[in-house]
Amino acid sequence: MHQLTLAGIARGLADKSFSSEELTRALLQRIHQLDPQLNSFISITDELAIAQAKAADARRAAGESGALLGAPIAHKDLFCTQGVRTSCGSKMLDSFTSPYDATVVARLAEAGTVTLGKTNMDEFAMGSANESSHYGAVKNPWNLEHVPGGSSGGSAAAVAARLLPAATGTDTGGSIRQPAALTSLTGLKPTYGRVSRWGMIAYASSLDQGGPMARTAEDCALLLQGMAGFDPKDSTSIDEPVPDYSASLNGSLQGLRIGLPKEYFGAGLDPRIADLVQASVKELEKLGAVIKEISLPNMQHAIPAYYVIAPAEASSNLSRFDGVRFGYRCENPRDLTDLYKRSRGEGFGSEVQRRIMVGTYALSAGYYDAYYLKAQKIRRLIKNDFMAAFEGVDVILGPTTPNLAWKIGAKNADPVAEYLEDVYTITANLAGLPGLSMPAGFVDGLPVGVQLLAPYFQEGRLLNVAHQYQQVTDWHTRVPNGF
Repeated sequence: MHQLTLAGIARGLADKSFSSEELTRALLQRIHQLDPQLNSFISITDELAIAQAKAADARRAAGESGALLGAPIAHKDLFCTQGVRTSCGSKMLDSFTSPYDATVVARLAEAGTVTLGKTNMDEFAMGSANESSHYGAVKNPWNLEHVPGGSSGGSAAAVAARLLPAATGTDTGGSIRQPAALTSLTGLKPTYGRVSRWGMIAYASSLDQGGPMARTAEDCALLLQGMAGFDPKDSTSIDEPVPDYSASLNGSLQGLRIGLPKEYFGAGLDPRIADLVQASVKELEKLGAVIKEISLPNMQHAIPAYYVIAPAEASSNLSRFDGVRFGYRCENPRDLTDLYKRSRGEGFGSEVQRRIMVGTYALSAGYYDAYYLKAQKIRRLIKNDFMAAFEGVDVILGPTTPNLAWKIGAKNADPVAEYLEDVYTITANLAGLPGLSMPAGFVDGLPVGVQLLAPYFQEGRLLNVAHQYQQVTDWHTRVPNGF
């Protein structure tokens, strides 16, 4: 049963081939058996999962139906989950048990999903390797010596290893798409505002967005259907009708205009990845797509702009963790200043401290105009580039990452080298656009992903292109050895 996709599980539950409880118990056993190799879970919620599975079976017995009713998933450990530890991968929140559910968790629970646990992540979602977690690094199931990507690396590794069919993730600068690429999954970052951020512990509020991670575009469509929609509790949520994402999966790609930005294929891209991207382009051309070269001239400024804006927002968001109200508190503080300093110094890891200091500096008197304001102006230019490009093309295609998954610890001494791994993904966050990564092949046994970007609220178009591509390729069906 562990090889079933979400869509396959929905069919099996509907025709009573198995019950949700049977499936849940089998997957929990598999997680306990195999996850020690991966470290992809922070918390495994056996009792909650069995209770939810029994409730889902009862709902089906009463005549209810639904694609997600009884489907097992896991949540990235920054979605608040009532009665369950929500740690954000940090010592700061190691003892925090959420008193409420995030909107995403509540909506998926209402749809009948079964929560198997909370997945490991880079601390406060800051990282591209899932090495900064207080609970230790996550390992890539395709090669246990390599990183799975971050910050949603726990969700990615768990789904790729067939511990469960799908999981939630969040994407601030590529943290769904990049680990999806490095573990051979389909990962979707929706349009900013499409999925509620209420109850999702914030890193950078103008960039963060929750989304689905699964093996297929079809499964991502099912999970996004349960996640998306307006939420009056989230001031950044957009009141836009949610289409039936599954209904558009089988549309023809005849005449679809795909843009290839010339800036994507310069120095810094592994030529073996470039070859696989071009191979995916040829497959899409066979399906009727038309390829056009385009330009995104301000892409070169994306990384410096992002690494001013994101840390600036992080320094503001993380100021609430002060050792007073909740979270980690140092022992025997001498006074209030000592309480603040030691609680934060002991509770936050080095990468979080680095980004807080960068962000606080960028927002400080005398530097706000020089750094933060200038970065926001560059952000607008990047958005304008996309708007101009989408006047002539329907989607934009390119590599998801410039390199293959690297060995654990290989970039620890050079944080900037890790930051550069986000070069293709962060522009979508700066502009608020939807983006998707889909499996496109392997190099030296390690997965490669191709990224698709589309205009605002065109998630259905991305899922359609990925689904059609997955009908003529089998990269998404490959399974890591030993799993």
